[in-house]
Amino acid sequence: AMAPASRPPTATPLAASSSRIDSPSLKAALAMALIHYKRLPSTTAASVGTSSPPLIHWKRKAKERKREILRLREELKLLQDGVRGEAMEPPVASCRCHFFDGCSDLQPPPPTGGGEHWVDEVLRRRFLRLARWKEKRRRLDRSLPVTSLMEFNSEDEIQQLSLSTDFLVELSDGIFAKRESCSTFATFSHQAVNFILSLLKNILLSKREKELVEEIIDGLVTRLMKRMCTIPENAGTSDSGPVDCSDAQFNVQHLFRKLGNEEFIGQRIILAVSQKISNVSESLLLLDPFDDSFPDMHGNMFIMIQLIEFLISDYMKIWLCCEQFDKKIFEEWVRSILKARKDLEVVENINGLYVVYIERVVGRLAREVAPAAYQGKLDLDVFSKLLC
Repeated sequence: AMAPASRPPTATPLAASSSRIDSPSLKAALAMALIHYKRLPSTTAASVGTSSPPLIHWKRKAKERKREILRLREELKLLQDGVRGEAMEPPVASCRCHFFDGCSDLQPPPPTGGGEHWVDEVLRRRFLRLARWKEKRRRLDRSLPVTSLMEFNSEDEIQQLSLSTDFLVELSDGIFAKRESCSTFATFSHQAVNFILSLLKNILLSKREKELVEEIIDGLVTRLMKRMCTIPENAGTSDSGPVDCSDAQFNVQHLFRKLGNEEFIGQRIILAVSQKISNVSESLLLLDPFDDSFPDMHGNMFIMIQLIEFLISDYMKIWLCCEQFDKKIFEEWVRSILKARKDLEVVENINGLYVVYIERVVGRLAREVAPAAYQGKLDLDVFSKLLC
């Protein structure tokens, strides 16, 4: 009899299970399950523990970390915007600005309109955006502060005043660096001056933070004065030839003249300029006539005397009609001008025109304040000194 055909050997269940155990994916799953299982007791013990302060501590740490991440994201966004914004400075209107028309001319200011036009509000908003953008760029150029860069309060008028004064000083620095005036400087300085005057008027009417406002305005006058009376290093020469800063100085003088429209600023300008005249006159006595800075100091002296004459002729009658007219600071700068006249008489042998010009300023001041003095609005003793 024939033997039955032999069947091929089949895999036993034990062999199949051993092959599945040898698979890498199953081994990885088992390893992760074991790790999870080992962690379960510690998690359970922490959850059933009676001490809750550790949990609160870690929740607080998580919230602090989240806030830190949000802050870093904001600063990173500002950095990226600053890099992209290097070539994206807000455009300037192509129309010609007449802000510097009549610069260095002795003439009364043109009459202003009775009401504000809607364009003025648009220009103010546009200027404020530009000033914020400049401030953000300036902060990014320096090291990043610890606090957030988004702390600017758009509703704080005093903060806006400080920001706009910094912007105007930065503009004046730019005009000295370029050694020439340009349309952007005229347009932006026009907007900055109008914005400062408008803000200051609102702040003074509210009668708040007067000391802080005085500090901001005094700082603006001091910084612009330093730039108007600048004496360049290696005065008179440079690698490319003679250096002439006179145009930039007259531009800053014109900024002073426009800012003087507000009595609060104008009187402080005259006080600072008259004190500077006395300081420069003392320096001229001690300076070598052959020093390279000697001609620049002469030019600065004439620019300062001219500025006082502009402010008195343009605004003295308007200031006397202001309800907030500060008689105390008025008497202070009148005495300062009289002292400057005496100091200039000492250096008359250096340049006799100093005395001629300052006498003309004193005479104009006496004519402008005479009606108010006779009406009892001003101290007659101070007025009588102007007539001496």
